[in-house]
Amino acid sequence: MNATRRRLIVCALGSLCAPVRAGVEYPDAVPGTALEFPRDEGAHRAFRNEWWYVTGWLRDGGGHELGFQLTFFRNRPGVAEDGDSRFAPRQLLFAHAAIADPLAARLRVDQRAAREGFGLAQAAADHADVRIGDWSLAQDGDRYAAHVAARDFTLDVALTAHAPPLLQGDAGVSRKGPQPHDASFYYSRPQLAARGRLALDSGTRDVSGAAWLDHEWSSRYLPAGAVGWDWTGVNLDDGGALMAFRIRDVHGTPLWAGGTLLDANGARRVLAPRDVDFTAQRRWRSPRTGVEYPVSFRVRAGDREWMLEPLFDDQELDARGGIGVVYWEGAVRAQDAGRPVGRGYLELTGYGGSLKI
Repeated sequence: MNATRRRLIVCALGSLCAPVRAGVEYPDAVPGTALEFPRDEGAHRAFRNEWWYVTGWLRDGGGHELGFQLTFFRNRPGVAEDGDSRFAPRQLLFAHAAIADPLAARLRVDQRAAREGFGLAQAAADHADVRIGDWSLAQDGDRYAAHVAARDFTLDVALTAHAPPLLQGDAGVSRKGPQPHDASFYYSRPQLAARGRLALDSGTRDVSGAAWLDHEWSSRYLPAGAVGWDWTGVNLDDGGALMAFRIRDVHGTPLWAGGTLLDANGARRVLAPRDVDFTAQRRWRSPRTGVEYPVSFRVRAGDREWMLEPLFDDQELDARGGIGVVYWEGAVRAQDAGRPVGRGYLELTGYGGSLKI
């Protein structure tokens, strides 16, 4: 893969890009902009980066639990926008999918990439409908259908929402740093009911569980000096939900933090940087890359705390041959005083070096 394409893919993954090209204008996430649904569930083509990120836990008829992740990225590279060629890469689409299978003690991973058009890839503007070849995430009201035909698994899952979108940050504008323009538009749909079929080596099985959908779009860098982030989204067993993140510098010092806590009654609390703390409890070193990750955390959100423990330790994604980065993204259990109280996902980036190129 050539350097230019790799740079574009990393931009889509982490919102960390080369300087803006001269003459290309990207909009900012501006506070006071009212999000409208389902329109804002679709693509925002003028913005530089965007992603639809689905994670969840599934259980089959034998009680076997697995994690799953599907992410579609859209990137506007800002090249050839004035040309007439249908081959110009005005919009680029990428996708990752993974199954966290504790019986295999590893991730099953695959990915896709294409420029928009020619029937190969698309991202609709008026609702969530993102496709690359035979991979798709399509919305019909409060129901989403995901299909992934990967190298060593096939997943078809229906996701049903029973509550309106959860706006992150200030009415959907999520700050990512000390400057107001360090921000993204961001909403979540936690507690999605999931039901479908999963085909693995051992055959096809019916699965059900709970999932989480994030949709985020922005045009800006992360704060100066940022090398990566820790993020978690947890569906709590009482019907509540937790999203928390911190952005770190090269020394591991938080540059910014935030999140949202939704209680069992639906009350929403926006978490300021002082409200969020990630304290590593246990580390795991990858035998393949040598990168060490804090795979177990105590997470504080306001006056509440949870322990996050991975479904299994080896949930590293080594994508250096494709998107050029190594990171950890896996299924975790949430515990309170030793009691299981929820399930979710944890994402750890920047531990193998800065995401910036």
